[in-house]
Amino acid sequence: MRQIFVTTSFLSLMILSVSCNPKFYTPNTQNVPLISQKGETNLTLSGNGNQVEFQGAYGVSDQVAIKANGGLFIPPDLDNGNGGSGKFLEVGAGYFKPVSEKFVFDTYAILGFGSFENHLPSTLAANPQTTGDISAGLLRIGIQPSFGYKSKYFSAAISSRIAHLSYNKIEGSLIYEGDNQVDYLENNASSILIEPALTLRAGIEKLKFQLQYGFSVNASHSDFPQDKTYLTLGLNFNFY
Repeated sequence: MRQIFVTTSFLSLMILSVSCNPKFYTPNTQNVPLISQKGETNLTLSGNGNQVEFQGAYGVSDQVAIKANGGLFIPPDLDNGNGGSGKFLEVGAGYFKPVSEKFVFDTYAILGFGSFENHLPSTLAANPQTTGDISAGLLRIGIQPSFGYKSKYFSAAISSRIAHLSYNKIEGSLIYEGDNQVDYLENNASSILIEPALTLRAGIEKLKFQLQYGFSVNASHSDFPQDKTYLTLGLNFNFY
């Protein structure tokens, strides 16, 4: 059974999905640009069946880079009418250090914010006094270090996003399996996330196919309704 809850990230796309049960978080594709010199530009278009993301980064000096991510997640509603949508914007600035000719380390401070909504009309028959909806704003603040290998035709990187996620302006009237989901989210509105990821790119010098696999550990609430893994595909452009 598919789930739809969403948020997205502009120039980080955060994906959230709901099906028969609500789900309040899915990690988005990490922006891992592997900038290694001043003036370098890295752009990525990625996603999967229900999302599209755009990411960009630029080396502003020999050791400092900026980045931004974004996109949309608007999958079609299920046959029972359950669905969701959202949006998210993330920006960051960081330090990079070429370790050798082909290896680079970087770390970014990141700030993201957005909103989401879920609608689950399938819950209304059992809870006719409710609207079956929930919505909220969200804020994510964290750091993202990475270490990667770069060559003309291939690159690979390991990264980890460590972030504080919080929800605000929680509204709606949704009961699922006897539990008030608005009350649940208000009582669990703050989480620490640890999100490792592996990014692989292969192609020609300026254009490569990208695959990223990652997972998310909620260190604050082990039973928080969220996706724990993701896989996205995309195209990566790199210019000097």
